[in-house]
Amino acid sequence: MAPPSVVFNIAHEFLERPAEEHPHKPAVIGVERRATYAELEREMNRVARALREYGCRPGDRVLLALPDSIEFIAGFFGAAKIGALPVPVNSTARLSDYLLYVADSGARFAIVHISSWDEFKPALHASAVEFTVAVGSRVRLDGAGTGITIRWEDWLPRDAADIPVHPTAPSAPAFLLYTSGSGGAPRAAVHRHGSMAVTAKAYAQGILGLCPDDVTFSVSKLFFAYGLGNGMYFPLSVGAATLLFPERPASNLIADAVAKYRPTVFFSVPTFYASLLREAESGRPMDFSSVRLAVSAGEALPAEIFVRFRARFGIEILDGIGSTEMLHIYISSRPGQARPGSCGVPVSGYQVKILDESEREVPDGEIGNLWVSGASRFSEYWNDPEISRSRFQGDWYLTGDKLMRDADGSYHYCGRADDMMKVSGMWVSPADVENALLGHPAVAECAVVGHFDSVGLTRPVAYIVLRVGLQQPGGGLDSEISAWLRTRLVGYKCPQEFRFVRQLPKTATGKIQRFLLRAT
Repeated sequence: MAPPSVVFNIAHEFLERPAEEHPHKPAVIGVERRATYAELEREMNRVARALREYGCRPGDRVLLALPDSIEFIAGFFGAAKIGALPVPVNSTARLSDYLLYVADSGARFAIVHISSWDEFKPALHASAVEFTVAVGSRVRLDGAGTGITIRWEDWLPRDAADIPVHPTAPSAPAFLLYTSGSGGAPRAAVHRHGSMAVTAKAYAQGILGLCPDDVTFSVSKLFFAYGLGNGMYFPLSVGAATLLFPERPASNLIADAVAKYRPTVFFSVPTFYASLLREAESGRPMDFSSVRLAVSAGEALPAEIFVRFRARFGIEILDGIGSTEMLHIYISSRPGQARPGSCGVPVSGYQVKILDESEREVPDGEIGNLWVSGASRFSEYWNDPEISRSRFQGDWYLTGDKLMRDADGSYHYCGRADDMMKVSGMWVSPADVENALLGHPAVAECAVVGHFDSVGLTRPVAYIVLRVGLQQPGGGLDSEISAWLRTRLVGYKCPQEFRFVRQLPKTATGKIQRFLLRAT
């Protein structure tokens, strides 16, 4: 096959080019290792050479079960450089997840960290993986699977001599990203080489104004589409540095990292902003003075969290709507213009429309189904042509989200289509009820879902996590919250039952899995 007339490969765009421009500038900082742009490029080239020497071909899938690390970045771009497709997955997943990932992706190669090894290893016996690289010297390789397994340090060549970039086109498949599974089983979205450049220019540079002096810090991990931009290719696109935190995020540890490494742009999800607030409001000192911008995505940011965070830290949180399928955020608040409860307006280069079930545009103030169009849209769901066709209409993609646009043109997230409830003939957004609940002094986290009553009618049920220091409810706390809520919401929106729980089921990316609550 003849090479494409226009060659564009993400390995060149996000690592080779920046390494040529500023080789000695820090690219990665963090709690484990640091690397300049030249050092990061060297690691990528070693991975690319090793994959090539062990028979990896263009189009092969390379599964990455790695924490946020230099190895992740080198593995991702090293695979892409030779035309293979990196497939990053959750490094804290369980065996059932890895069985799905290896079977669905058909990966021939896997790069796995020691922290994932015990869960991942049994999946090798039932997969097409022919070659596994184990990152970490403590890995025991005996009986790992049916293919070949080797340690990272034994696999990489000492010689980091460059190899040619595979001549991919901007439209060629570049990598697979699995959806979070907040609505059920994950599916892999196939993204093109050109997509990262689109989101980096439109959002990272166009909205956030990222520059070489910035240090980004993403609580959301690199295997997640949101984190992949925040913590990897956004900073690389402008020659900035990324602060990597490979451990599971905890509010006290994240706060310590912010104070020590002084990031300027901070990315997280609503549930973690709530966690930071609980920690700060309990009296723990937190220094966020280095942060010029805070960003939230993954789920709607409750207005209550926005207001309390701004009051506590003097920082407005920029809420945004994005998805794995669109790669990153396509509706966003603007710096200095963020409003509580609003996720802003479309990012430049993206078009959105809100339609009813008959695919007619709904008037402002009414809830409908969100469709989006933009150059970063995924090309298909891997191995699932039927669901791919059902979500496409020309250049438009049906997101599965319910939104409303107000008279000022700002958009408001109302929930996933399968999370919406129709109560007494009226649509109820879980986000509206949850935001009201978060204003009660006893409520730390909450989720509202619809359950059927004895006659088959939908009724809202609230699942509540109490704030630190409060014991399990007693003395009519549910009645108190119910009465308090009815002063803030119309009657049909108010939950008829309150269930107090220790924690809410969430995906690894922090999204509440409401479908699990509906099943209880």
